[in-house]
Amino acid sequence: MSIRRGLLALLAQEPMYGAQLRSEFESRTGGTWPLNVGQVYTTLSRLERDGLVEAAGGADAEGRIAYRLTDDGQVEVRRWWDAPVDRDDTPRDELVIKLALAVTVPGVDVRRIVQTQRTATVRHLQDLTKLKRASSQEAGGPNELAWLLVLDNLVFSTEAEVRWLDHIETRLARYGPVRAPQGARATEERGRSAAASPASGSARPATESSRSPRQPAEGAAQ
Repeated sequence: MSIRRGLLALLAQEPMYGAQLRSEFESRTGGTWPLNVGQVYTTLSRLERDGLVEAAGGADAEGRIAYRLTDDGQVEVRRWWDAPVDRDDTPRDELVIKLALAVTVPGVDVRRIVQTQRTATVRHLQDLTKLKRASSQEAGGPNELAWLLVLDNLVFSTEAEVRWLDHIETRLARYGPVRAPQGARATEERGRSAAASPASGSARPATESSRSPRQPAEGAAQ
């Protein structure tokens, strides 16, 4: 949704064609979220379908068509500026999902995952800090200011991730050994018991798992 409304905001300044929109979007955000032309034109097609943009004349000598906002598009942009960003829809975070699952899966060294991630995150934070220091020394216009705002957000988010990983280490230390869920432990224990029990010469009834794929289940239709 941010790409969709970001393109609308750019078109509120002046009509542009797809490559221009991509260039302006990446320039103003420091290339943090690169776009491809196909993605831009797909979004423009949907915006045109929804009545928010329209072609601003015919194709130029190179076959490019510039787009402009419709009246409804102007209203949509103003609504975006005025309204807060909706935070009810929590985006998926691979690291959060990874750690949440790690503490529930037997045999996973959760502390090692946290330490490895923390090392990588701190290194990334150092790179961002160097980039911010270099960017702050360059005088520029609104586009440079826009990039600094994006860079600040990346720095703060990365700092927060380091603090969160520190908190997880503290929580793990208080929680004690991370144990698998009851169901997983029971399955694991049954597997160990089966592997440790001596082989028996007595016949055992066939189970679904031991029955030949071609052997029909008892009572099945012949």
